[in-house]
Amino acid sequence: MSAVSSQNDEDTFKILVATDIHLGYLEKDPVRGNDTFVTFNEILDHAQKNEVDFILLGGDLFHDNKPSRKTVHSCLESLRKYCMGDRPVQFEILSDQAVNFHYSKFPWVNYQDENLNISIPVFSIHGNHDDPTGADALCALDILSCAGLLNHFGRSTSVEKIDISPILLRKGRTKIALYGLGAIPDERLYRMFVNKQVTMLRPKEDEDSWFNLFVIHQNRSKHGATNYIPEQFLDDFINLVVWGHEHECKIAPFQNEQQRFYVSQPGSSVVTSLSPGEAVKKHIGLLHVKGKKMKMEKIALETVRTFHIEDIVLADHPELFNPDNPNVTQAIQAFCMEKVELMLDTAERERLGNPRQPEKPIIRLRVDYAGGFEPFSVHRFSQKYMHRVANPKDIVHFFRHREQKEKKDIDLNFGKLVSRPAEGTTLRVEDLVKQYFQTAEKKVQLSLLTERGMGEAVQEFVDKEEKEAIEELVKFQLEKTQRFLKERRTDAVEEKIDEEVRKFRESRKKNTEEEDKEVREAMIRARAHRSEDEVLVAASSDEDSMDIEMTGTSNPSDGLSSTLSRGRGRARGRARGARGQNSTARGSSRRGRGATSQESASGSRSYKPVSGPGKNMSIMDAFRSSKTDRSSNSFQSYSEVSTLL
Repeated sequence: MSAVSSQNDEDTFKILVATDIHLGYLEKDPVRGNDTFVTFNEILDHAQKNEVDFILLGGDLFHDNKPSRKTVHSCLESLRKYCMGDRPVQFEILSDQAVNFHYSKFPWVNYQDENLNISIPVFSIHGNHDDPTGADALCALDILSCAGLLNHFGRSTSVEKIDISPILLRKGRTKIALYGLGAIPDERLYRMFVNKQVTMLRPKEDEDSWFNLFVIHQNRSKHGATNYIPEQFLDDFINLVVWGHEHECKIAPFQNEQQRFYVSQPGSSVVTSLSPGEAVKKHIGLLHVKGKKMKMEKIALETVRTFHIEDIVLADHPELFNPDNPNVTQAIQAFCMEKVELMLDTAERERLGNPRQPEKPIIRLRVDYAGGFEPFSVHRFSQKYMHRVANPKDIVHFFRHREQKEKKDIDLNFGKLVSRPAEGTTLRVEDLVKQYFQTAEKKVQLSLLTERGMGEAVQEFVDKEEKEAIEELVKFQLEKTQRFLKERRTDAVEEKIDEEVRKFRESRKKNTEEEDKEVREAMIRARAHRSEDEVLVAASSDEDSMDIEMTGTSNPSDGLSSTLSRGRGRARGRARGARGQNSTARGSSRRGRGATSQESASGSRSYKPVSGPGKNMSIMDAFRSSKTDRSSNSFQSYSEVSTLL
């Protein structure tokens, strides 16, 4: 990495680099609720004071996929305060902006919009926390982009091929090719790299004269065989990679010896997990680029709440703790109190030189109590520090690290895995689902779906609130299995059908690329269904209002008398119950209200539905029922479909 000789001339780019700001994290916490907003303002203030050319964000600007109104309002307020003004922008865009921002209704950089007065452009990719979702595949960054306060780039919607087209910037004689790739499930992106389905496009003219800057938001450290992106997958013509998603601050550029490019990992600007990597001092970077030379200047963040973490292994102190001693628990508690007091003293000394730092620190004491020891009451211990620390409810964490290593071959206990995850690790929902079914008894094993497909559907249900995800995956796979059986002309004998279904399932498990497409198609159908449901809810409310106004004019033979007598209360109950459910769920007789099956059929989706089997329907029943007329059947509710699992 060559140093930049002059940092303020007309040929030097000054770029403020930050990642993983996580606006809105713990926003309802009385102590830590405003931490993310305060630090975001500090970051923007540094950009303004240093008169940077633009701000580059590496994903996860928001902590939640659907941030609250308070979070969005605070973000808009800060961007308007610091990034709008009369200071002219000193660089120009050379690339085709209709390609760089093709998904936007305003496909051009915000500072070139004649209706806006932008002094500091912000370029950002999305992360895994704020990625596009829903029927229209929108994310919170698209709101900021539409408002003209941020330039969202690096978005890819294809699961078959990714072409990364750079934003070409020029300031004086310095040219930057800015590449970006928003968060994609690691295993999918890993497979696409292996299959040569990811291409980074280069400028046609003078390709060696560009400084190539790539922003990515993926796992950098290995979390599984394919659950990360090795640096060796990236092209060697890149000069600098800004790596988001990893929260430990390693902002000083480190050279990859094989590919020869440099990697900068800015880390997060807020503590979101009580792990050692988060305890590293938080920084942002001021990147200077002139020609092909660069320099990264570290800027320490002063408003970040200090975090101290320490580990204790009780078995390493036999002179202090004897598990056979009846008073050993009290001795352990006194020892832990002494450790916490020492960490509080350290935090107070650090804060004396930084008045902008929040008063209450975050403290974490991890205690390995393997070897016959018993934990004390964490809640009672926490009461002593309610007014001294920012996280009183989780100061102490007990775990048995050594015993976990010895029990690797023991059957997985799903309940324990959910309730007590390993400290500092991230348990993904799809991993839990996969592990559960792989170790479950034979009677609850999946016979139609694959563990991978089911895991991703549950992940969509949990993270993105796609309430139809699981049901749509089941329906989609049922349709595909029925078609497969018809093409094979399988006899309607239960044993033969079960065998064919098993073979078909195994072939799908091997073809992971095809399985990805299936899950994605099911999610698209779920989103489309949800959008139509919202329209039906609004329409049903209007119809009910009309029914109320027409009281006394109906014919009793039309079956409307009960509707009229129920009045406005029926409309409200139906609107609430309909949201996020399918047509049959709204028309079910469980609560004695809602639409009939004919009403449901009139609002059906555009794709062809599967037949509507009764409860406890088997694969064989579904296969037989496919010969009947489908148009008279309603959709299955989730409770009915779940029996297929």
